[in-house]
Amino acid sequence: MPRHAAPAADVVAAARAGERGALEELSSRTLPLVYSVAARAHPYRDDVDDIVQETMMRILRGIGGLERPEAFRSWVITITVNEVRDHIRRRGRRETTGAAFDAAEHRPDPAADFAEGVILNLRLSGQREESVRAARWLDEDDRELLSLWWLETAGELARAELASTLDLTGHQAAVRVQRMKERLHTSRVIVRALAARPACEELTRLTLDWNGAPGGLWRKRLGRHVRQCPRCVRHEEGMLAPEGLLAPLALLPVPAVLLAWRPWLSAGTHAAAADHAGIAATSGGGGSATAGTAGTAGTAGTSLTAKAVVAASALLAVGGALVYVAPWSSPFARPAITPTASSPAPTPSPTSSASPSRSAPVLGSAVSRPSPRFLPRYGSVVDTVDSAPPSDRPPAALPHRQQTTVTMTGLKRHLDGYQLVHRGDTVVLRGKGYFTVHWDVMYGLRSGLLTMPSWTGLRGRLFHVASGGGHRMDDRQPGATADGTWMGNRQQGLIILPPGAQQMWQNEYYYLDGSVTLHLNETQADYNLDVLPSSWQETADDIATPPAPRSADRERYGLVRDTGRDDAPVPQYTTRSTPTDPATVPQHSVVS
Repeated sequence: MPRHAAPAADVVAAARAGERGALEELSSRTLPLVYSVAARAHPYRDDVDDIVQETMMRILRGIGGLERPEAFRSWVITITVNEVRDHIRRRGRRETTGAAFDAAEHRPDPAADFAEGVILNLRLSGQREESVRAARWLDEDDRELLSLWWLETAGELARAELASTLDLTGHQAAVRVQRMKERLHTSRVIVRALAARPACEELTRLTLDWNGAPGGLWRKRLGRHVRQCPRCVRHEEGMLAPEGLLAPLALLPVPAVLLAWRPWLSAGTHAAAADHAGIAATSGGGGSATAGTAGTAGTAGTSLTAKAVVAASALLAVGGALVYVAPWSSPFARPAITPTASSPAPTPSPTSSASPSRSAPVLGSAVSRPSPRFLPRYGSVVDTVDSAPPSDRPPAALPHRQQTTVTMTGLKRHLDGYQLVHRGDTVVLRGKGYFTVHWDVMYGLRSGLLTMPSWTGLRGRLFHVASGGGHRMDDRQPGATADGTWMGNRQQGLIILPPGAQQMWQNEYYYLDGSVTLHLNETQADYNLDVLPSSWQETADDIATPPAPRSADRERYGLVRDTGRDDAPVPQYTTRSTPTDPATVPQHSVVS
């Protein structure tokens, strides 16, 4: 039996009558269950908040149609699963017809928020982290089943409730669970094999055409290899049973924004519950058969006024384009400035980062505030191509932004951060503060056109504050031939930047206030990125170190890009969405 039983019959009866206290208790006890099922079953994290809100509205407005309190949990889970399926179908239709404002090429990565967020927020490591990552490789049906079985392993759900939700017999449910566990096991081996260093050469060859997004098709392709490869099959050794790994992660912590946003406890909800109680008294319906009734109640009952307001505020007209801003999805979200008829939208105004005329705050001073007459829209200034300043020109003072901690989550640990080595490698960053991206171009291994890394799923603000490390990557290497730079030479090969790309320095420094995912997108040219924590002081020290004669490391002073205001440069290839292929993020992305 589940450790957390269904609410008492008298609580359900009181909720059917529309009593606020009972509705409050039902919502408090049900919300974590609904959120956990929806977050694990739905492939796109940006829809989960919508699903949870709509599910809770359907449950509490349809409670009057439920006669058997003992069926409450099965009824709730059935509604949740149906809502997830509906969202997936609707999203698929929008992307197929092109009706969605977030086009198919900007389809979010399932990992962008849920998997990485769980790993970070619950401080997962080892085989628990591996299991969460492996879940990303499952098909829709298996993810749905996993979300329920996950709760069963933790004692939050009975097998009969799982089977009832999926309209299966006990035997059918057992067979499906066993097959899902086998596919999860294969996915865990794939996760281990892809993270192994040195990498399996045959596996590397198989993934040359892979875009880095986990999924069922690639699980089948790579699964055949890891089962047959003598090297990769060894990754099965020491695997613990998933039951013991997943059980402690049963109910996910509900985001504060969902706990705070409760329009389902409005007067309209009470009236809807009481009305349904009167209907149910004469209908004789009950149990799971009323799940469909609840769905009707949630859509045909009292209009979702609060929901409509939220949805309307999520579409802001910015410069003639629709930009998705979910006001409940991030504590870092900031409203964009909406142009009016009398105030046309500001156009992006590329700023030369090397301009000596730019004034900067005094070293170590607090970030200056824009004057009332100049209120730049965040994201209106995106990095553009600039020329290298004189090597002996000291940098301007680096504005001092408020900093706490930036945490990172990735696959390959490196020093205090993570290293991105292969196409599809990512690191998720969260917090407020500075960090470094250290470039290592591998022109001797594979030269050609470089596909720039991209920043996706941005929530909050991200600035390119400085460049350092002692040299730009197009500077001549000490001791190299006349054409030899840190980007290569004619003998060993040259790394070529795409048109319009900002030339990177050895160390690029960024400031984050929110969360973002950095992707390595190598295709032709081979390169590695080291993503490391930094601070204002470390950044200032690096860029202020003078060039050293005959040094292989220090060829020039660094460069300050930060203005201390919202008009500081935003990194190229940045977007608030998470495209299916991160390598296709356009250079000038809308991030407001």
